[in-house]
Amino acid sequence: MTSNLQFQNDVEKLLSIMPPKIASSLEFGKLEDVIEIVLDIGRIPEIRHSGGKIEKIGLELINDEDISYVTSHLQEFTHDNRSGIPGTLHRISAIRNRQGKVVGLTCRIGRVVTGTIACIKDICTQGKSILFLGPPGVGKTTKLREISRLVADELGKRVVVVDTSNEIAGDGDTPHPAVGSARRMQVAQPEYQKDIMIEAVENHTPEVIVVDEIGTEAEAQAARTIAERGVMLIATAHGNSLESLIKNPTLSDLVGGIQSVTLGDDEAKRRASQKTVLEREKQPTFDIVIEILDRNTLAVYKNASEAVDYILRGWPIRPELRKVEKEYINKVEIPEPVEIKQQEENQMNFSFSRQKYCEQNKPLKKLYLYAVSRTIVEKLIERMDFNVEITRNVDDADIVIAHKNFAKGGAKILNTAKEYRVQIFYVKTNSMAQIQKVLKDALDIRPYDNPDTPEFCDETELALDEAKQAVKQIMEGAAVIELAPQNTQIRKLQHELVEQYGLNSTSIGEGDDRHLRISK
Repeated sequence: MTSNLQFQNDVEKLLSIMPPKIASSLEFGKLEDVIEIVLDIGRIPEIRHSGGKIEKIGLELINDEDISYVTSHLQEFTHDNRSGIPGTLHRISAIRNRQGKVVGLTCRIGRVVTGTIACIKDICTQGKSILFLGPPGVGKTTKLREISRLVADELGKRVVVVDTSNEIAGDGDTPHPAVGSARRMQVAQPEYQKDIMIEAVENHTPEVIVVDEIGTEAEAQAARTIAERGVMLIATAHGNSLESLIKNPTLSDLVGGIQSVTLGDDEAKRRASQKTVLEREKQPTFDIVIEILDRNTLAVYKNASEAVDYILRGWPIRPELRKVEKEYINKVEIPEPVEIKQQEENQMNFSFSRQKYCEQNKPLKKLYLYAVSRTIVEKLIERMDFNVEITRNVDDADIVIAHKNFAKGGAKILNTAKEYRVQIFYVKTNSMAQIQKVLKDALDIRPYDNPDTPEFCDETELALDEAKQAVKQIMEGAAVIELAPQNTQIRKLQHELVEQYGLNSTSIGEGDDRHLRISK
């Protein structure tokens, strides 16, 4: 059964509980991008599209009889005023007046969307705990649903879905086929979610637990308890970004929590920071954090503890952007509950927008220019054979080069780039030399004496490797070693590396020539 046919069957079940005057105005084709049908007494019913468009249905106002018609076809609403249609992923939420009477309904249309985790399939199969962050409506629950099926059917893991309000596996006693052979434990009321999480581990020996919306301190503590028992966790949490989660006192424990630490004078001076700083308190509950920027763009932090440390110290951190090619979404079939189709991997095409690895054939980069001479950039790309092309859309870009005059101007384009975690580089002038230097920095291109060394490599990684070699030489008897010049942030990392070996390091030189001197 294809996902499109499944959706059509599910929509027919939703339309069957709608008042006739509404059902007759709705067709399957009209609902392909609709996320909600809204019914409020005394108002014209409306449908809300995924792009934000709101469309009225007919001209007749909703009355008590219309609301009663819908509620009479539903199971009783739970404590959180939610109900559903057995065998589907649709969710119907009630609005009540002060006397408890239902005066409005929000009918959220549930879909089986496949292919949405294609670009992170390699991450989902590593056995590491993953936390998804993102605003409402970007597909967090959809991804949990598909990961549940992938891990349960393709990897053969024992998966238990802790399903609060039947968000993941649909209403009814039988889980929706979208979760494959994963088992589902229903949660009667949201406040019981933490208890069901612990019960799942104690009673049903899962290898993987899937949870939607960890939102309280007790649930965060339950998640840590589960992780400490060696169970893989796949979950979502309230928060738009890793940085906002760190600042959330209720949920920061998911990524290790934060504590105030007082540094000694020398350490504070070396870090160029205040004496009282924030540091990570313990190991994160989740190994990997993924920010969902939009339905098809993900920012991946592969090492949660490292990412948190960088953010707390104010160091730049570059998540790995991955994008799902839109034309491949929903081209994967939903498997039968028992049998998994092995050709799925070939059908789910995806691309990595940013890579951090040293490799000779680096993927083509897309570059967006803002107030920078396109003519000069095109000449440089042609003359130096850079593996990059200029794009006219910032949301397609992997890197942005902008004029420094606009760095603090709050330009809308640059704000959009920051939202998408696209790294921005600034030029001081529109000269050939300045643009060439910044373009090389943006593409991580550095000259090497060794022709066998890959042309593209991570600058930070190379600088730390140089520091490690210097440490080795000092420990073998060398008196003093001076490193190549680096920027402030990389020198800080080199200082910390040297300190781990009990050696001394000092920054010397001025401006672009400033570098480390290492000694015993």
